Amino acid sequence: MKHRAAKTPRIAARLSRQRRLGVYAVGLGLWVSGALWLVFHYFVVHESQFGPSPHPLEPWWLKLHGAFAFAGIWTFGLLWGVHVVNGWSAGRRRRSGAWLVGILVCLTASGYLLYYLGDEQLRGIASLLHWSIGLACPLAFLVHRLVPHRAAAKSSRFRATGNGERASSRHVGRAAHPGDLQSAPDNLPLAR
Repeated sequence: MKHRAAKTPRIAARLSRQRRLGVYAVGLGLWVSGALWLVFHYFVVHESQFGPSPHPLEPWWLKLHGAFAFAGIWTFGLLWGVHVVNGWSAGRRRRSGAWLVGILVCLTASGYLLYYLGDEQLRGIASLLHWSIGLACPLAFLVHRLVPHRAAAKSSRFRATGNGERASSRHVGRAAHPGDLQSAPDNLPLAR
């Protein structure tokens, strides 16, 4: 007789609608304020009586970005507690989740360096790193959010009956063990 280890119940890593909207609002605010600062800093030049100068809105975009950054760090802490740990334990979307965590850590570290570095050359490197990763961040988020979980995608495309045949959707997930599917007659539905 084989003894199977009892599976530990998995806690859902899915966020509530309210939390998800909060994460989206903070993420969008961070990205938009950073992108607008970038546009105003490099492409929108204000002509003054003394020549080209920064646009008057440029510092306000940076201040707004800093405010959203504080909210973003808090949100990342919330996500770590209610989403990341549970999702990692469940084995879901680990690769894209790890990439997102790495990206957020890089953005936080480079933002910290931008605030505290005194050397202009190092500050320029940190700035380039920060805004190039930041601009690409929505792509990483969309991959994590929209690309199906690998195991779920595999199981929905092909569910084996144990003898190499496709299982009908009414039989999938009803047997306690894959071998139990083989012993059921073809014309009888499997009982739960």
